[in-house]
Amino acid sequence: MTELSRTLSDWSTQTQSRLLKLDLSPQPESLGRVAALADGVVQVHGLPHAQLGEVLRFAGGVLGTVVVLDEDQLGCVLLGRQDGIAAGSVVCGTGQVMSVPVGEALLGRVVDPLGQPLDGGPAIQASGSLPIERAAPGITERQPVTEPLHTGITAIDAMLPLGRGQRELIIGDRFTGKTAIAIDAIISQNDSDVICIYAAIGQRSSSVGQAIESIRERGPRARTICVVAASDSAAGLQWLAPYAACSMAEYFSDRGGHVLLVLDDLTKHAQIHRQVSLLLRQPPGREAYPGDVFYLHSRLLERAARLSRERGGGSLTTLPIAETLAGNLSSYIPTNLISITDGQIFLEPRLFHEGQKPAIDVGKSVSRVGGKTQQPILRKVSESLRLGYAQFLELEVFTRFGGAIDERTQRVIERGRRVRAALQQPQFQPLSTAHQVLLLQALELGLLDGLAVSTVGAFREALRQLVGEELGQLARRIEQGIPLSAEEQQQLQTALTQVVKQQKDREGADVRG
Repeated sequence: MTELSRTLSDWSTQTQSRLLKLDLSPQPESLGRVAALADGVVQVHGLPHAQLGEVLRFAGGVLGTVVVLDEDQLGCVLLGRQDGIAAGSVVCGTGQVMSVPVGEALLGRVVDPLGQPLDGGPAIQASGSLPIERAAPGITERQPVTEPLHTGITAIDAMLPLGRGQRELIIGDRFTGKTAIAIDAIISQNDSDVICIYAAIGQRSSSVGQAIESIRERGPRARTICVVAASDSAAGLQWLAPYAACSMAEYFSDRGGHVLLVLDDLTKHAQIHRQVSLLLRQPPGREAYPGDVFYLHSRLLERAARLSRERGGGSLTTLPIAETLAGNLSSYIPTNLISITDGQIFLEPRLFHEGQKPAIDVGKSVSRVGGKTQQPILRKVSESLRLGYAQFLELEVFTRFGGAIDERTQRVIERGRRVRAALQQPQFQPLSTAHQVLLLQALELGLLDGLAVSTVGAFREALRQLVGEELGQLARRIEQGIPLSAEEQQQLQTALTQVVKQQKDREGADVRG
């Protein structure tokens, strides 16, 4: 009994001590009630002091965020399942705007827009949090885009170069290789200092899984964050995904880092916004989209920038993806995105089905600021490429009618066919800058004119060994942007001529065989 009495006494003392430390003073709470809900969208009565973007807590701990402020009610989107929530349920205001975890702990992880892990790994110990809505850098906080962003895709780096801090739209019909270009751009950052963030918005889970697996197998896995809100996720998570990914990217760019952000894709994001707005009875406009759909994406994409030295000199490069229907660039969302971004890479379905991959239509594609970032040696060997290639595409269309063509036109067409073959590039095989320079120089010098079109691909692959072994020192100078002397230029030309001769010898052996 003595031992039991002592135990009870100790327990009583500890309990009294804890009770004395409790704050039993009245605590104000902001409470409202659910007026109506449907498809993850909730209308709330009460909470007169709520603000736009505030986090609300519903029954069962489900979170939501305010997207519409009306005179007598709030419009919210749920960030989880609506099970257990019904009309009349209590809603608690938190007084905090929607924020997402940020920091280096996210690198190498697959997370949802709230920062919760989806890869089966441990909980993420974030460095802090940032609001999903942040003001874009002002004009005095930016500097011109002057540093190149290497994508490893020759057709882009040569004719549509990108710069760090640029916003370049990738646009085209379904199944034309839009995501493939973005994934290749991420993979090509293996040897750079660029941090990559891939945001999947409203995509099928199988497609998202393939994209993530490609990045983790071939790309800079330790420097990549995958933010996933698949098509079976709550509408609120899909709506939140691009803003959350952008805030995660800004954590690094604000600290002087360089970030590549892929948004796949904003067409589905606009459709989610339309769905939410119509359920909240917002006035519909063109194609039933609400009037703020332009602002929806402009306030997001304007956050991409090359920051000034006073802000750390970091950069945020954004590659938004948009889908067209039957190649119609004049539809509402594509038109909006084209007007916001610094250029577009248009993928032509006809080229894709003809086997030209990447299926880039150079006539409808443009990079408005990237030309200033291109390395001089790459610019020199590609300055006439785009014009000559566009001329070839036009001439080829006319020759399909079967009319007679003169010798000069025939030479242009034959050269163009070899250019097209050289620009074909298998997925997951990005080329280094040195490799691209050698390939384009061979085209410019006409060294490939004597090769069969079918062997141009083999010539491109043969250059890998030339770059990696025989021209190691020169290749490093090209990668660093160091101008080559006349003697070094002659050395490159001699090496290219030798590779072409080897390909011709193989052609002859195949013919004799």
